[in-house]
Amino acid sequence: MRRAHWSARPRRARAAKVAVPVALALVVGLILGLKLIGGPGSLSLSAQGACATPSAAASATSSTTASATPSTATSATPSTTASATPASATPAAATTATPSTVASATPATAASATSSATAAAGTTQAVSATRLSLHHRRHHHRGHRPHPTASPTVSATATTTASATPTTSAVATPCPSVTPSATATAPVAAANVSCDIIVPADPLSAAGLATAYQLTGAGGMSAAASGCTTANSANLGAFVQATILDPATGALSVYSPLVITQGTAPAAAPVVPALPANAVVTIDFGFNGTNLTQVGATPAALQQGNCADNLNGSLFGQVSFCNGAAFFQAVATAEAAGLLQVPALGVSPKTGQPCPTTRSFTMIDQDQSDNVTTTYLLTATGQTAQFNPANVAALPAATTIVNGSDNKLLAAFLDPTLGCAPFTAPDLSQAGAAGPSQALNEIQAQAQAAPVALVPENDEMTLVNNAFSADKTNLYRSNVGQPAISAANDAASSPANYCQNMANIQTAFLNANQALLATGASPVPAVGTNLLTFLANRELMSFTNLNCANFGLTNPVTVTLDANGVATAATFNTTQQTATNPGATAAPPTTPATTPATAPPVRGHRIGRHHHGLMNPSGA
Repeated sequence: MRRAHWSARPRRARAAKVAVPVALALVVGLILGLKLIGGPGSLSLSAQGACATPSAAASATSSTTASATPSTATSATPSTTASATPASATPAAATTATPSTVASATPATAASATSSATAAAGTTQAVSATRLSLHHRRHHHRGHRPHPTASPTVSATATTTASATPTTSAVATPCPSVTPSATATAPVAAANVSCDIIVPADPLSAAGLATAYQLTGAGGMSAAASGCTTANSANLGAFVQATILDPATGALSVYSPLVITQGTAPAAAPVVPALPANAVVTIDFGFNGTNLTQVGATPAALQQGNCADNLNGSLFGQVSFCNGAAFFQAVATAEAAGLLQVPALGVSPKTGQPCPTTRSFTMIDQDQSDNVTTTYLLTATGQTAQFNPANVAALPAATTIVNGSDNKLLAAFLDPTLGCAPFTAPDLSQAGAAGPSQALNEIQAQAQAAPVALVPENDEMTLVNNAFSADKTNLYRSNVGQPAISAANDAASSPANYCQNMANIQTAFLNANQALLATGASPVPAVGTNLLTFLANRELMSFTNLNCANFGLTNPVTVTLDANGVATAATFNTTQQTATNPGATAAPPTTPATTPATAPPVRGHRIGRHHHGLMNPSGA
């Protein structure tokens, strides 16, 4: 309740002079009486009408060491936003704070003093895991969509994106408040975390690849009002990557279609790729927000591209695909015919062990095989261009923006540190220079020795209403060239065994190579100070977000965090563990399913995730 402001008034009659003090006394007495009758906390003069929102309340549970860390309004730079997930959600980069992070953002001297003291002194594994509340992606529930074809946008009121404001009160709790606070902050609207991407007509053709994709707000909201702009790439940037197979020769190439903000023009015209006859193309999408929905520029565009971003209305979230399953089938055919020769993985000259792949338990996380390696140029006016020598020369003031990912982690950070090399092919958007891609990584990962990590059912991108879905998991796997769920591959990648192998294999790898990995650069300095501490914090968070404790396992990683929540050191418990509860499932559904799990994919009524943990600790 906000205290009323009294303005100066003209001189009144004597009666008025007497009446006003009397009335004030009566009002004060009434308020005191209500306080006494209602008991402590029934009337909070500090609330200003701001009860904690459900998401804010959720973030204000017993966890949150994060709540003891002050936020700043500094956005992560493109070079370190390998996925806007950690970079935009950590204290060092809370540009668009959400109810959960805003409500919990308190200075180190806040009422949650225990958490703050622990963070400043260096936390243990348990406290570090609770810090996930600050790293959690912004909460959002997508409503029903009328039609997936692009339509004129309708400007809407911009979503409030206030930065987290330090306060001397404890973390927010649901109403009614039981502890009045003298300095509670006003409520803020949840930051938008969802965007649409408009897919051109005939997306698998040369003309379609060279037509800019358009990023805009979801549900008819404009790009500007929603924040879905390339200038806001650290938080809501979208990226597209194509990999191309010549079925006659087995030759592979890659290409990065351009994404622009709807209503703008490219800073430089995209290169039109020269595709071989009967080319088989796959297109992968990556997103630095939470939910990216494909929308066809024409009614037939998504069907022409054989595109998939959901199962029965349940979105994958950050990622989506066009023609993935057909592409990997064509790759298998070319390999069987001897046309396609995939380079051997090789052995790291620094560890003596096989070089890792995106299916190695030494490097996977809670959502493996996601996002792309694409880089764009961004101008000061918010326009984008493909990253190539000609555009770099023509746009010298442009900066680079990226969609970091497990794929970028492997190709740009882990491989160079280990002395390994990623699988590359001529990049048709970069004048034929060699470049990696998500699909190339998956092709080479087919040579991964057992145990092989495959997208598990407890990956939150494959959950349906927060429950396991074999159908959705298989749809995802088919678009990245992975086999469907079977008893044979469940031996390594069932939810329980996936957690067990990550805990046993990755922990041992990090422990054995601490000195080497510590020499590598951190993909996201807000997560770890170097490659070792980054990977350690990433495994710790993945163990939590995969709910591995449900399978009788103990988190084997302990990290020390500085006052900003950055991992500065790590220790590893390499005791081998065995999952003891293989039948455990995901958390109970939060809403009823809207369609049967066996129904075919649909293009309308798509629903995003209600929550999601740190989507990509790898930075994607």
